[in-house]
Amino acid sequence: MASGIFALLDDIATLMDDVAMMSKVAGKKTAGILGDDLAVNAEKASGFMSSRELPVLWAITKGSFLNKLIILPLAFLLSAFLPAAVTVILIIGGLYLAYEGAEKIYEYFFPHEHETEAPKLEKLSEEEVLSMEKEKIKSAIVTDFILSVEIVIIALGSVAAENLVTQVLVVTVIALVATVGVYGIVALIVRMDEFGAKLIDLNDREDSISDKVGAFLVSALPKVIKSLSVIGTIALLLVSGGIFVHNIHFLHELFPNLPGIVVELLTGLAVGILMLLLIKAATGIWKKIAR
Repeated sequence: MASGIFALLDDIATLMDDVAMMSKVAGKKTAGILGDDLAVNAEKASGFMSSRELPVLWAITKGSFLNKLIILPLAFLLSAFLPAAVTVILIIGGLYLAYEGAEKIYEYFFPHEHETEAPKLEKLSEEEVLSMEKEKIKSAIVTDFILSVEIVIIALGSVAAENLVTQVLVVTVIALVATVGVYGIVALIVRMDEFGAKLIDLNDREDSISDKVGAFLVSALPKVIKSLSVIGTIALLLVSGGIFVHNIHFLHELFPNLPGIVVELLTGLAVGILMLLLIKAATGIWKKIAR
């Protein structure tokens, strides 16, 4: 009886060790999406009144948990009964990520022309403000759903060769980290300027250390969000390129003398440019037909 219990505990310890090791591997492969997720959600959660930032972020976080509850069982069912579909979805996700990365670069160099209108000063009722807030929360949750699908599928693809129990545990860990970790960091980012303002008001002395630190935090917030966007764009291309390089043998052997990270970046960029051209061509044709 005792030997059976010890054997069970040893099996559990071995399983947890495997889960920890595979979680590190899956974490590295999903790091790019997590970076983009962080940048997107930091932007989505900012722009509210100071008193509403954390409640809004909590509402988005709850929506993110619900997204994971929907996505995870479907992903595990596909892995168990139709594993080939995981690879197909992974490739489709890679195409989307490559397009998104290339589109961001294109938008940076050739920004769309937006109609400029003089801002209208109008007093909104509490119901109208809450309605606008709900719309922004809904938009953020939809974006989180798309990114969550990508994170789960990439994590699942990294442990496709493992048994189902290991897959379930590893992908669940990554999904929880993606929610708790990302939104925890977003909360710190969006409150950074508020914390800086409190440091500035900490004492009446001018040019004190708290004033300098507070001013730095206040001025750093927009730069942090912008830098996250740049890092997220590079990460998107790296992740998408990695998907193609590791799943298409021809690409994996195409440039044997170049470092892997360079091959993945160039592959992601090349696929992204191709997807961008195809989508823009299809959009142009559709507009002509619609006329």
